[in-house]
This record gives sequence, structure tokens and C-alpha cells, in this order.
Amino acid sequence: MTGDPTEPLTGRSLLPGFWEIGASIHDEIMGLTKEQLNWTSDRFEWSKWSISRQTSHMASMLYRWMLLRWGDQLFSEGPGLDEAQITALAASDTDRALDENIFKSIDDITRALDNGLALAQGSLDSHTVDQMRSMTIEAEQGPHWDLMINAHPTGIDRNTETGISVLTMEGTFRHMYFELITHLFNIQRLKRAQGLKAETDLPRVGYYVLDGWDVSEAGKT
Repeated sequence: MTGDPTEPLTGRSLLPGFWEIGASIHDEIMGLTKEQLNWTSDRFEWSKWSISRQTSHMASMLYRWMLLRWGDQLFSEGPGLDEAQITALAASDTDRALDENIFKSIDDITRALDNGLALAQGSLDSHTVDQMRSMTIEAEQGPHWDLMINAHPTGIDRNTETGISVLTMEGTFRHMYFELITHLFNIQRLKRAQGLKAETDLPRVGYYVLDGWDVSEAGKT
């Protein structure tokens, strides 16, 4: 962007939060011990994943959407990763997370997250608003989308009968951002459950602010 008023706006204008969320994640996990990073509780669904696992999920989520679902359109010459790397990032045997046999430390995980955010930022900067609203994919969406769709006034056309939705690039990247915010909220809850304080004020957007979303808190066990 040059500041020229005649220049088309890019995706950055739609989702500037992609340039802020990384620092917020780092602020929350900085200085935590291995025990604090790996703490879990069976009391709630959200507390069954540790801070490390929440962060690993956020990283993998970015790659799964951009590489597996949008790869052909976003990276016509390839993303610069080989098949083994893509599998480790986006399609490992670790449930909805980075390959835990490769990304073992929080530094490994946050490095992958930072690279994924950079990939997202590059995609937003290289596509205009019009392109983001016209480019589409189809994706299967489960029953959890009955609630989540309420956070998307545009960009996701959901067929409740087939479970197949049409998502624009804008709708997809908005979903990715909301996922990051929601799992950062989970990290804050996991910290509070251990008697630790949250370091950042989350924007009041996305899934965790929806009526009906589980915003329960757990005491330290």
C-alpha cells in the first residue's frame, strides 16, 4: 500500500487484527513454566487442552485453511513447503494440531505460529477487498457451526441440510481470526485456573462473545 486513494484496498483493511494477535499470544505465554504450559483439567472441554496444545492448534489451524483448503488459489506456484512439511503443519496424526513428534517445545510451536501468521498477512496484503469477497471454496461444516455462523454476517453461505458451506476468502480469514481470538481466550482461562493473570485485553469480537458460548471459568485443581 502506498497511501494512494485510488489504489484498491487490500485484505489488511478488513482484518488488521492479524497484525496484532501474534504479540498478544506471545505476551500471554511469555515466562510460563513447562508445568504451567502443560496444565490441563477434565472439568471443562476447553481445559482439556493445555496452553501448549491451544497454541499448537492455532498454528495448525492457519495452515490447514491456507494450505489444504485454499492452497491452489492462494499459492499458484506452491507455498514453498514440501509434502512432509505440509503434513507436519496441517495434516499430522496429532488431533487438530502440529505434529507433536516434531514440534515438541513451546519455541517450536510459536515459531510455526509466527510463520503461519506471516503467511496469512502476506495473503491479505496481496489480495484486494473485491478479490477476497469474490474468491470462494466449499467446505464441510459440522453442527458446531449452528452457533458460530452468528458471528459471520457475510462471507459464509451455510447449507444446513448438506453441511457444505461456500466460504469467501474474507469469510475464511475472518473465521481464522476469530479462532485465534477464541483460543487466546482459552489460554487466558487456563492461566486464571492456575492463579495466573491475563496479560492482554481481548477485542470483543468473534465466537467467545456469542450468546450461548461456554465462557465458564475453572478454579485451580
